[in-house]
Amino acid sequence: MDGFVVAAVLFGALLHAGWNTLVKGAGDQQADLALVHALGAIAALPLLAIWGLPPVAAWPYVGLSLTIHMAYYITLNGAYQHGDLGLTYPIMRGSAPLLVALASIVLLGESLSAAAWLGVLGVTAGVLLLGLGAGADPFHHRRALGYALANACVIACYTVVDGQGVRTTASGGASAFSYVLMLFVLDGLPYPAWVWWRRDAAGRQALLAHARRRWLVATLGGLASLGSYGIALWAMTRAPVAVVSALRETSVLFATGLSLAVLKERLIPRRALGALVIVGGVVALRLS
Repeated sequence: MDGFVVAAVLFGALLHAGWNTLVKGAGDQQADLALVHALGAIAALPLLAIWGLPPVAAWPYVGLSLTIHMAYYITLNGAYQHGDLGLTYPIMRGSAPLLVALASIVLLGESLSAAAWLGVLGVTAGVLLLGLGAGADPFHHRRALGYALANACVIACYTVVDGQGVRTTASGGASAFSYVLMLFVLDGLPYPAWVWWRRDAAGRQALLAHARRRWLVATLGGLASLGSYGIALWAMTRAPVAVVSALRETSVLFATGLSLAVLKERLIPRRALGALVIVGGVVALRLS
């Protein structure tokens, strides 16, 4: 991979870990997740007016991705409700690259070099080591584990769909960012609407009060989410989807550091081993 692409995806990984930590640190994580994406959509709207819509050929991918993202939000919220960030985030993000690699071979016709496969497997193994080394046996937290693994499958699905969608956008002569901006604008309504619909009158008042307290933090989270995914999709027009997906999941290193510094979660030695394995995977991906 080109060094600039690698650096950009790593920066996007930092942004991704940042907004997930913001959500995990909120008192009402479901409300925060809804607010992050609603404000992210508002931020994306004027940018979409500047960049313009993607070609019509890419719209079916946007529609399919929107459907899949609803499952993403539901499983993400469930994982964070039932488990620590240091446990659930690595499992969610670590399982996805291998699933993406296998799916991209079948659905996108990609082929990976031996070094790329080594990198994908290294990042996957390292991220799972970090998750399994979070200080609690995941098999004793079955509900959190179930949500996290379901979320990993969802991540793999929308990654493959969006990878093809952004390539269709680029081949149609439009910017890759027009695809992600349209996705974010349309994605800003369904999940917040679902959260609003599921709550009673008192719960809706609590949502409004939460929005008044957290709007600035949630805006930063929405911008971070937009920037992170925009960088990843742009990178997929310049490198294999599986390679970008694996490299993006180095966000777990940043998430681990943030969970220790901000959320005061525990550090145990196995996390250090996981971090070293991830770094080895990144080196292999860079050389692929």
